Amino acid sequence: MSYPVYGEYKATRWPEVGHIPTGWEARRLKFSATCNDETLPETTDPDFEMAYVDISSVGLVNGITAVEVQTFEKAPSRARRIVRHGDTLISTVRTYLKAIAPVDAPPENMIVSTGFAVVRPLGFIHSGFLGYALQNTAFIDAVVANSTGVSYPAINPTSLICLAVCYPKDKKEQQQIAAFLDWKTGQIDALIAKKKELMDKLKEKRLAVITQAVTKGLNPAAPLRDSGIPWLGAVPAHWDVTYLRWFLRTGSGDFLSNEDMERYPDEIHFIPVVGGNGIMGYTSGWNTDANCLVAGRVGAHCGNIHLIREKCWVTDNALRIGMIDDVFDSEYLYWLLKSMNLNDDANRNAQPLITGETVKSKKVALPPLSEQKFIADHLTQKTTAIHMMQAKIESAIARLTEYRTALITAATTGKIDVRQVAIPRQSAQTAPTRSTSIDSIACTA
Repeated sequence: MSYPVYGEYKATRWPEVGHIPTGWEARRLKFSATCNDETLPETTDPDFEMAYVDISSVGLVNGITAVEVQTFEKAPSRARRIVRHGDTLISTVRTYLKAIAPVDAPPENMIVSTGFAVVRPLGFIHSGFLGYALQNTAFIDAVVANSTGVSYPAINPTSLICLAVCYPKDKKEQQQIAAFLDWKTGQIDALIAKKKELMDKLKEKRLAVITQAVTKGLNPAAPLRDSGIPWLGAVPAHWDVTYLRWFLRTGSGDFLSNEDMERYPDEIHFIPVVGGNGIMGYTSGWNTDANCLVAGRVGAHCGNIHLIREKCWVTDNALRIGMIDDVFDSEYLYWLLKSMNLNDDANRNAQPLITGETVKSKKVALPPLSEQKFIADHLTQKTTAIHMMQAKIESAIARLTEYRTALITAATTGKIDVRQVAIPRQSAQTAPTRSTSIDSIACTA
């Protein structure tokens, strides 16, 4: 839907703001809001229980997604900023993450990290409007551009509040814009949520297709027998049931040695390297052959399975999984391991970790080699179709998210005029908000 523009515009002194409607004002943020007004004192009762919000729990689209219930004594030293209804949180560290969120009806004990600037509007600025204005592309780009540091970019709150924002002089117009955006972003967010639900269902379907094929085969009429393994249940009668340890070898391999360097003097830096995320680079690592399976060994990619089709080096973040003899087809073994969700068996003393023993201790159903290849081809075809559907949904979500950002930017910079837009009463009364109520978002203690 297209919206009208304002009748007249005027230039501003800030290139990032550009032209604004004649009834609008452009000023530095510090003349429209205060920053970091309230902080928990060090004399706070050690037993004071707070609903703590860190930077990792805030996103530009979803707002505040989680809080952690902690006492003052056990909370991190950065848990100090007090927030109120109508404030807006802006991350001043790792600014490329764009962790910005308005605060709506927070619990009285909500405390956020000192990595946030807590921006509180002055009386002539509608809090809802400012919350959206601080999410527009021009302002976010200015925050990132004025950050310092390469690997950990940050902006000083003093510099942050010197950035320019624009707003209608009429507070009722600000309120109308905020209500319009509540309505429209609510509709967009609902569409995105439905598409994400569909994505989850496709992931479940993909896993179900894989699991069915590697535990029951593709012939529904095949005679079954009890595997003796509760989670596996009945398997085709002509399949074996065995431990993976008899057919696999695992390990990180031999680290790139001086002999290796001499063997590949001109090409050593162009041999692909695979890490736990399955992504290839070009540097030194652990040696492995083509058609080797690699599992993420530690951290966020723990348990992820990748089939590597060319000779490469593997980093120590990954676990090599090779085959003894020709009992397993490499592609079938890939699908078999994908069905196991190895991350569930990870050691979690510090961070998720799996070992070769984690993999080899698994007991599985083993079809004949010819049937494995047939199953692998079937799964490649089925999962490719599912992947294509997922790609279309991801593209749709990206377009909706982009439109959401563009609409917020256009409305809060005066590029469109929504003063006469009739907002449905029901939408105005029930407009979804990114509530920070303890009851409405994920909490951990």
